[in-house]
Amino acid sequence: MKSDADITHKLKEKYESIDQDLDVHLEGLLHSKPVNYWDYIQTDVLLNLQKPRTDFPDEMVFIMYHQVSELLFKMILSEIEQIAENPLEINRFTTKIERISRYFDVLTSSFSIMKDGMNVSQYNEFRTALTPASGFQSAQYRKVELASTEVINLIDKRFRSKIDKDICCEKGFEHLYWQAAGKDFKTGKKTYTLTAFETRYKDELLRFADQYKTRNLWSKFKELPEAEQQNERLVQVMRDYDHTVNVKWVMAHYDTANHYLNICGKTAEATGGSEWVKYMHPKYQKRIFFPDLWTEQEIEDWGIEV
Repeated sequence: MKSDADITHKLKEKYESIDQDLDVHLEGLLHSKPVNYWDYIQTDVLLNLQKPRTDFPDEMVFIMYHQVSELLFKMILSEIEQIAENPLEINRFTTKIERISRYFDVLTSSFSIMKDGMNVSQYNEFRTALTPASGFQSAQYRKVELASTEVINLIDKRFRSKIDKDICCEKGFEHLYWQAAGKDFKTGKKTYTLTAFETRYKDELLRFADQYKTRNLWSKFKELPEAEQQNERLVQVMRDYDHTVNVKWVMAHYDTANHYLNICGKTAEATGGSEWVKYMHPKYQKRIFFPDLWTEQEIEDWGIEV
């Protein structure tokens, strides 16, 4: 444990480095209030962020579940940012990917809250009041994808082989896989849901994609020395992350949507009007962050239950 003299010396160095008087800051501590849990966590703010549009009790579950998901996406983006902004080191890189996978494990298992924790009849009543909002409008999740892999790996499967693998996001934006959730590719017409999302986030996503063009997880992995790219633990961790995000988490989401929208054998339209089955199910889009880490057969079987 550091002595009082050591602590004082370190504080003096800290404040001198920014041309500040340590004594003034110490005097300020006399007037500072002690930290408490509710102010630090902003409990009152968090508990007042739920604004249901109906009187159905389970709408509160729906709102809070998605708010918790957005907080987890923010945690994931923070981990990826740390990888992008620091020198590459294999152990640190591996540990960070493991952390991110754990966050997605929480997201995956948490779908039971939605699937088994909401009344089906209530959901199918209050969901009409949510139109045209859609889960695909989560800009943070789009950022997670853009920060995880190169743009070519997020292009709609129907166009991927015809597009330059080095395409920039601005040119590829119209062909990103999630456009299938809000565009009729025969007519090119976009739904209001997609148009509203792009109005709010397109410029921000394009800037983010450019920022991570060479700093995404897949690009960073390929910067490692060849020997480290062959590291068995790292390769397995990367594969686990890829499968967790693009198969396990997606299928948990898909199964939950199917539970509520496949009613009496008839598939209902999602609130945003998307053809959600082909947009969401991994066997159609074959979203794979790290394609070179999988065999041709594994890619062929992607998302297919065995």
